[in-house]
Amino acid sequence: MNKSSPFLFTLYPIEKLTTNNRLYNLDYLRGFAALGIMVYHYCSWGLGPFHAETFLGRVGVYGVAIFYVLSGLTLYYVYFQKMQPNLADLKDFFWKRIFRIFPLLWLATGLTIITQLQTKGLPDMYTLFLNFSGLFGLIDWTSYIGTGVWSIGNELVFYLFFPVFILLAKKSKIIFYVFSALLLAIHVYFAFYALTPSVKISEQNYYYIHPLNQVFLFLGGFLIGYFFKNVQPKNYISLILLVASLVVFILIPAEGDAIHLVTGVNRLLFTLLCFTICFSFYKLQFRLPKIFDKALTKLGEASYSVYLIHPIVWAVLSFISKKLAGLGIIIPIGVRIATCMVLALVISS
Repeated sequence: MNKSSPFLFTLYPIEKLTTNNRLYNLDYLRGFAALGIMVYHYCSWGLGPFHAETFLGRVGVYGVAIFYVLSGLTLYYVYFQKMQPNLADLKDFFWKRIFRIFPLLWLATGLTIITQLQTKGLPDMYTLFLNFSGLFGLIDWTSYIGTGVWSIGNELVFYLFFPVFILLAKKSKIIFYVFSALLLAIHVYFAFYALTPSVKISEQNYYYIHPLNQVFLFLGGFLIGYFFKNVQPKNYISLILLVASLVVFILIPAEGDAIHLVTGVNRLLFTLLCFTICFSFYKLQFRLPKIFDKALTKLGEASYSVYLIHPIVWAVLSFISKKLAGLGIIIPIGVRIATCMVLALVISS
């Protein structure tokens, strides 16, 4: 970096911002998000729900949003220059996405069905078809089987949007901007009209997990890459922006049910904070000490596995704990949570 520059940012080609063509800082953030969601789930399942005013309650909602933004940003970085709107490139893109998403999705869905046989029985054939084909996100986004798998259904829908983003951005910037504004308008519609602040989020699942309620987050990641690929702020600017974003993330007034995090002005503020946090990590030029760098990079690379596997680990250990309790052996909840975390991380890696 040109340290003598008096400006707040300098322009560099993207290759100078990475090592070995990989965005390591995004791996860090992806790892933090995966860990945060896992801790949120385990603590809420073991200790009770975390409300909107708590840090974990906010991470539980917007950790997934961070994944969406990172997905849009990473796909932009990997594909925008080399992907053309032709059949060969589209086929290559979708095949890679299929092999990236479906094997673990099938495994996690199958294991979830096994763990739920005694309580829920076998899902009907239509539900099985939607889940194993991945079409549930497009057709019936509430019919997901695995815990949190609704977000994977959304991600699959976003992959259909992605070539459209590239086509419009390359062929007609005006139409691309209009389309982006339309998706923002839909985002606002859900925040102010489709979702009702006086009704719990669990009772409005149909609208909250709707792909169109989430797609602007994915587009936001794409736009960060599109507008700021060659813009490199000074490190201290990115760090200040990151710290300020985290402080505001913690302090935004919201209490009670999580619905207050995803409606009204709060929805727009938290969305903007997700963008600024991802932007800050994208542009920060640093590497952690080797032991932390290796751990967080590995966690980031395994984040998809951590996300899908950790609910199954909890279900299995809960079953074992109940059996042991019947024998008079009580496992403290703290021990269960810690054990699940270790096992989920080991299995996922």
